[in-house]
Amino acid sequence: MSEQRRAEIEAKKARIEEFRRVRAEREAARAAERRPLREAGASPSRRAVEELVNSLLSESPRQGGKAEADTTASESIENAPSPSGPEAQSMSSNSTDDVTNIQLTPRSYTNLIDVEQELFELPQKERIVYSKEVQATVTQNGTYEGETEEQTPARRTTETEEKEPEDEGAKLGQEIQAEILEMTEEERVRILTAPELLEFIERTSKIVQRALNDNYDHLRDYTLDAESSSDATEGRIKRVCEFFDERLGKNRSVTDIDCHNSHSLKYPELSVASYNKNGSALNEPDGIVAVWNLHLLERPEFVFHSQSDVLAVTFSPFHPNLIFGGTYSGQILLWDTRSKHLPVLKTPLSATGHTHPVYALRVVGTQNAHTLVTCSSDGTVCTWLVNMLAQPQETLELLQPGHSKTNEVAITTLDFPANETSTFWVGTEEGSIYQAHRYDRAGVKAGLSQQEVYKGHHGPVLGLNFHPSNGPVDFSDLFLSSSGDWTVKLWRARLAGKPRSPKTTNHLSPLHSFDQADDYVYDAKWHPTHPALFGTVDGSGRFDIWNLNIDIEAPVASATVGSGRGLNKIEWDRKEGRRAALGGSDGRLYIYDVGDMAAPRETEWVDMQKVIAGMLEGQMNGITDSRL
Repeated sequence: MSEQRRAEIEAKKARIEEFRRVRAEREAARAAERRPLREAGASPSRRAVEELVNSLLSESPRQGGKAEADTTASESIENAPSPSGPEAQSMSSNSTDDVTNIQLTPRSYTNLIDVEQELFELPQKERIVYSKEVQATVTQNGTYEGETEEQTPARRTTETEEKEPEDEGAKLGQEIQAEILEMTEEERVRILTAPELLEFIERTSKIVQRALNDNYDHLRDYTLDAESSSDATEGRIKRVCEFFDERLGKNRSVTDIDCHNSHSLKYPELSVASYNKNGSALNEPDGIVAVWNLHLLERPEFVFHSQSDVLAVTFSPFHPNLIFGGTYSGQILLWDTRSKHLPVLKTPLSATGHTHPVYALRVVGTQNAHTLVTCSSDGTVCTWLVNMLAQPQETLELLQPGHSKTNEVAITTLDFPANETSTFWVGTEEGSIYQAHRYDRAGVKAGLSQQEVYKGHHGPVLGLNFHPSNGPVDFSDLFLSSSGDWTVKLWRARLAGKPRSPKTTNHLSPLHSFDQADDYVYDAKWHPTHPALFGTVDGSGRFDIWNLNIDIEAPVASATVGSGRGLNKIEWDRKEGRRAALGGSDGRLYIYDVGDMAAPRETEWVDMQKVIAGMLEGQMNGITDSRL
């Protein structure tokens, strides 16, 4: 409490004591004046009046004006002149009640006035504000120019209160600095390289980057017409993003890609890409597999290593965490996203498995009974149990006795028709496509079918893909093939079941040939939901989309991807089919949105059926099978 406040309170107490003293003196004076009357023998009524007046005067002095009015009225009554002569005799002869009434006449309670008055008024506390920006020059006695001597102590108290927290904070900081021990370089390196810290940084930084890469339009206006504000229209291809890591993908090419193909389609935003070796980086692994996320653009979600170039890769459709890969050395590798960079299982380098490059692999079967089928360039096809890669469950050698130099079939690609597990088709380096069987059944032996050869390409078959057959009309016997002869061809498979003479070989021709490419066509894939739509990629970096119900001579949309370098693979998003993943020879993975072209109409299957019927009719009228 300041000195000024204390002085104010003491002054108030003194004034209150003064009022009490004055009131006590007045009461004593009135009592002395009434004493002679009592000694003279005042009547009982007079005594009652005096007691009433005294009781009114002895009330609390909270209303000073009212007490003073009562005192004045009492004094006027007491100081009134006493009657004398005949009036005195008349009064004494009257009754006591009459005397009382006469004496009370001058004092009337109706004439009293109630007045409230404050005894004292609290002075306003002076507020002193000190600002460093407007400070004046300090004089010799420690005051500022324009500052009174009464303001100086208050200012100094304020400055002291402001400096005390700062001094305490500075003192606390000095104590903390004194307690902190100097960290050595070895301790710092050990902390920064701790596996727990690195794992924490890896996990949390991915979460932050996913949130930052969210491309949701926060300014979207939902009152606009959806048709007028669509971002992808008919015939337009829009690039969504591209995945590339300078450290991992430098001087590497994308050899194969696959979108997450789990039957539940739980993670449609994930894509996996395999890469060959970087010849200028001897300390890096030869092969790399990267899992990319549409919500994490700067780096891959997972990175897996291999001792050899990875030429083929696929997600397991029945285990969302498993990834299979085929390598240049012939090994089959299994990675788990719940594990580290190295494979959890791999096949041995022995004669029981593959000893040549593995260019294709497929997972076939059902949830409870499925196997992995792989093929290598020496014509060997192996079947593996996914949880046991020590040795193949089955081994099949595809031989072609009709070759002049060797009977081996150099397989470059492989695919199964929809819902088929025993019969498959393979493309070869010579340009021919063969049908093969995994088992002996219905008079057909396991191995390569010698009676039917799909002839039409004049270069290596680089891609093979069967129709997904996901609509009211079954087109599972249609498949596409892409080749180094700059063409894509549409075929109709002839299923086995009618054994022919082993001396007879049927050369089957394609239903249609698409000849619009200007370079090697490395891959062609059917759309997963649209029956007449498929996409192709070639060595000039061009991405073409074909719709057979609209035009069979030219693509309905085209785009030059990236810098124009070659595109090796294409894969569609299996959930909606709006996005296509394109793998380039520059090590980049491109994601494109095809917009409304991916949405089929109800009549697409019927229209596709008419188009195929017209192709079959033209084939029967123009080109017939040649027999050798």
